[in-house]
Amino acid sequence: MRLLITTPTRVVIDDPEVTALRAEDGSGGFGILDGHADFLTALTVSVVSWRAADGGQRFCAVRRGVLSATGGREVAIATRQALVGDDLDHLEQVVLAEFRQEIEAERTARAESLQLQMKAIRQIVRFLRPEAPNISGGGP
Repeated sequence: MRLLITTPTRVVIDDPEVTALRAEDGSGGFGILDGHADFLTALTVSVVSWRAADGGQRFCAVRRGVLSATGGREVAIATRQALVGDDLDHLEQVVLAEFRQEIEAERTARAESLQLQMKAIRQIVRFLRPEAPNISGGGP
């Protein structure tokens, strides 16, 4: 089966002769073999591994993503970041830790941005709220 791993800027892996694949989503690890039923899932930060036609094991760390298996012959992974490596220990220890730190930093930045937006909205509401008596001279 064909394995295609892409990021927004490049094709990371395009291997037309993969015999088996392992990946991980929110429910845990799973495997895909040739002839697999159509399948769509959201990947976690994890290492995707596959066996190539030559029998060699290959690895790619992904920073989340979407995996789709179609027609029993193609697996496509679209991810934000991907790093191919031959050393599984290095990918798991260094790269995945880095991906997780980047995700946490983004989460913190989003929370801070949301707090700033909420402060701005409160200020706008405070200035628009008619708390003072009407000074235009008309009506109550």
